[in-house]
Formats: sequence, C-alpha cells, structure tokens
Amino acid sequence: MAAEAVGAVLTRDVIVAGERWSKGRRLSESDVARIADPATGADLGVRGRQPGAAPGFVVLVLDPDDVHEDEAATLLARAVAGTGVQLRGPAESRVDLLASGDGVLHVRTAALERLDRVDPLEVFTLYDGQVVRAGDLVASVKIGPHAVSRDVLGRGLRLVERSGPLVRVAPFVRRRVAVVVKESVRAPARGRFERGIAGRVGSLGSRLEGIEYVADDADAVEAALRPLARGSRRVDVILTAGAASTDPADPFFEAIARLGGRIVRHGVPAHPGSMTWLARVGATDLLGLPTCGAYSKATAADLLLPRLLTGERASARMVASLGHGGVLVREMRFRFPAYAQALDAPEGQAGAS
Repeated sequence: MAAEAVGAVLTRDVIVAGERWSKGRRLSESDVARIADPATGADLGVRGRQPGAAPGFVVLVLDPDDVHEDEAATLLARAVAGTGVQLRGPAESRVDLLASGDGVLHVRTAALERLDRVDPLEVFTLYDGQVVRAGDLVASVKIGPHAVSRDVLGRGLRLVERSGPLVRVAPFVRRRVAVVVKESVRAPARGRFERGIAGRVGSLGSRLEGIEYVADDADAVEAALRPLARGSRRVDVILTAGAASTDPADPFFEAIARLGGRIVRHGVPAHPGSMTWLARVGATDLLGLPTCGAYSKATAADLLLPRLLTGERASARMVASLGHGGVLVREMRFRFPAYAQALDAPEGQAGAS
C-alpha cells in the first residue's frame, strides 16, 4: 500500500509524529515513509477499505485524468482574475483574489453564474460595483472535492475564455471635477454642501476645480456648462445640484441639449437617490445629485461617482447595474466608499428622493 500512496491525497487532517498535516496534502515518498514508520504511531489506509478494517486514515489515489484541487483552483483563479487583482494561495483548495489598489470592483455576473453551474467549480465575489481598498478580498476560487477531472476543469476554463476575466478592479485615476449649482440651493446650506463635495472628490483621488452658482435659467446654466464641457476649462466630470430631474424643461436639461449633449438616464433603480440623473456632453460626464444626497446622506450617487472617477463613462449599463442590490438601507453601507459610510444612512422607508 505504501507505494500506491505516493502522490495520494489526504482526505482529512491527521497528526503524524506530532505534526498536523492538512487535508488535501499530496503525499511525497518521504511522507509515506514517515507514515509507515511504526515510531510515528500512524497507520495508512487507502480508499476502498471496508468498515471494520484495521485502524488508519484514508487517502485518495488520483486517476491520471484527475487534477489536484490546489492546481485546479490556481488555474481557474488565473483565468478568472482580470486587471487590478492579485492572487493569494492556494490554501486547502482555495485561491483568494485581492484588490491590488483602491478602486471599483467589476464582476461579469452572468458569466459568473454560468461558471458556477459547473460542479464542483466554485467562484464567489463581493458585489459588482462595490468600492474596495487595496488588499481587500474581492473574490475566491475553490474546488469542492480534493480533485476534479480535466474535462470538467477544461469546461470551466473555456467558459471564462469566452467571456473574458470575471473579476477586475478599476483603479481610481486623478480626474478633474467641477460643480455647477442652481441658486435654488439655499445659501445657509452651501457651506455644508461644499465641504461634502470636496470630501467626496478628494477622498477618491480626484481634483475639485471649483464650484459655480448660477441662476435658475437655461442661458445661465448653459454659460456655466459650456467652458467646462466644450471649452478650454474642460473637466472630466461635472456634478450638479438643484435640477428638477422629473421636469424635462429644467434649465440643466435644456442647456445640455443646446450643447449637443444627451441625457443618459433620468433617475436610477436604487433608493435613496432614485432621482439621480446622468448625462454626457462630448467627453464630459454629468452627474445630477439628488436633493437628499447633496448634503449629508449616502445615496445611489455615491455608487456612481466612484465609477466615473475610475474613468468609466456614464452609460445605461452603469445605471442598470445598480438595480441588483439597489435597496440601500443602513445594512448596505459596506457597498459605499469610506466617505459615504460616515454619512447619514436611511432606515429603508419609502421616499421621493
């Protein structure tokens, strides 16, 4: 039995000569020799023993077509991991994927589900769109049993090859941000608003170029937006406050149309912050902050802003991805960037903002 056990896999943790060997360990010749030594006090069994056989522990002898769990998990993790991700492990058939820097996690959720239908391959992640910090665990890859057939592993690898890496972290980049606010925002609240905006932008590694207050008039709004979206003072992102997102004739929307821009979405599938809106004018993205999020409350806008500050362009797909997990109650704070976790959180009741 000793020769047969070389290369076999432990099916449970065992103690050999006072040393703990973990399940999944592949036995070397020296391992087998130690086990066979009567001085170790250990006995070796091979799968197939009948109940009542001599005392010992069971090892699993792999077929030539089998891939050990650690090797399989490593191969699958390398395929699953995209940019901004580094691997840790394997340890007991699990390989962890860690964020290599601060940024926004992106998960190909449909492809992930297809892969996880392949038994016994297991890949599990944080939420798509979640803000993460360097070193955060963002996903893990695990093989259920101690070995998997090459055919099954190959099927999983081919699925990932077709979809592309399933997990990546888009890093924050230094973007230029400006703010345009209609004067309908009351003066006593402006200090709190300005501090909040500066904290949001700065904490995500971007630069606030300035805040401009304008009259509630399409000509005034257009005059403020034009140099920021089309002129020499062009910025990457414009944040706005004071627009009536349900009013198609709001001066912000009229000004965007005059500048040749388009509204990406009036409102988003998440609450609070469902009245957040997104637009694009040329190479500049606009994010309309909801009333509740302009000051001290964490909202859907705080999930969209980080994505814009990684360089992702405003799109219908970006907005639609908020729907899964879009009930942003207090218990969902973990999805937000650090600055938003310190803001007021709703209790989950229905509301208009």
